[in-house]
Amino acid sequence: MRLRASSALITGIVIAALGFAAPLARAAEYPTRTIKLVVPYAAGGPTDVLARLVADYLGRDLKQTTIVENKPGAQGAIAAEMVTRAEPDGYTLFVTAASIMVLNPLLYKKLSYDPQKDLRMLTVVTDLPVVMEVHPSVPAKTVKEFVAYAKANPGKLNFGSAGTGGTIHLAGEMFKQIAGVEMTHVPYKGAGPALTDLLSGNIQVMFDTLSTALPPVKAGLLRPLGVSSKERSPDLPDVPTVIESGYPDYQVGVWFGLAGSSKLPDDVVKTVMASMDRALNDTTFRASLEKIGFPVLRPKTVKEINEFVDEDRARWSKVIKAQNISLD
Repeated sequence: MRLRASSALITGIVIAALGFAAPLARAAEYPTRTIKLVVPYAAGGPTDVLARLVADYLGRDLKQTTIVENKPGAQGAIAAEMVTRAEPDGYTLFVTAASIMVLNPLLYKKLSYDPQKDLRMLTVVTDLPVVMEVHPSVPAKTVKEFVAYAKANPGKLNFGSAGTGGTIHLAGEMFKQIAGVEMTHVPYKGAGPALTDLLSGNIQVMFDTLSTALPPVKAGLLRPLGVSSKERSPDLPDVPTVIESGYPDYQVGVWFGLAGSSKLPDDVVKTVMASMDRALNDTTFRASLEKIGFPVLRPKTVKEINEFVDEDRARWSKVIKAQNISLD
């Protein structure tokens, strides 16, 4: 009887040990083959450059080949659907953006993916502020002066964007709503054509991403009135935030991060997140992104990431509902 009891006890201990070791073994095994980062935009653009820097770091840090695959189209839905339909094993990850995770579900009634159910954010890499910039023909030199000028000249101001429903467009709509001014939105097929018309004076205002706004602003071709971040930008230290200018609820960020299927195993999630945390704390990685105009965030916990996305969703939901914007 004692022998049988001892054998049963040993068997139980072995089974328990094997069960405990299983997730550890899986974590140790991942990754064993090439990791693919799906990018929702064409090659050569800023998001693609960011993705390739992330791929380079992950490849070295996880000691496994990491490649980038561009899947542009349908406002990011093609890439998102590809990731959600892939095997949830950590070998297909998604370099995603605020527009895909937050804006699309608010603007389209029918999407081929549900970011809240099908995807999970693994890290937020960068959060680009928007610069409120005007053509020199606009006499305002501050946000307050601009609001006074806009109210005194209703219907005379046009603001451009890279297209209806994008962050740059909605940044202008949010400003209209918060400041109580009227401006006419002029959508373009990309930020480049919009910026060209702003420089020529065909439109008067633009809410542009920092990286695009810096060259003409520093050349004195456009006048910056405010930045949309909580704190002033190191690149434009003399330009106050819109918050400082008297609008505490105005905050806009064009953020990018890494996501994966919502069905990813927890051990794979921990491995990827730990690697990206090391990247966000790595001096060389940070410098490489900042060099191309992407301010790098510090690592966030899962709770902090979820709160960050939820706050962004709530902020844009108010704007989109108030302005009754829909792209269906």
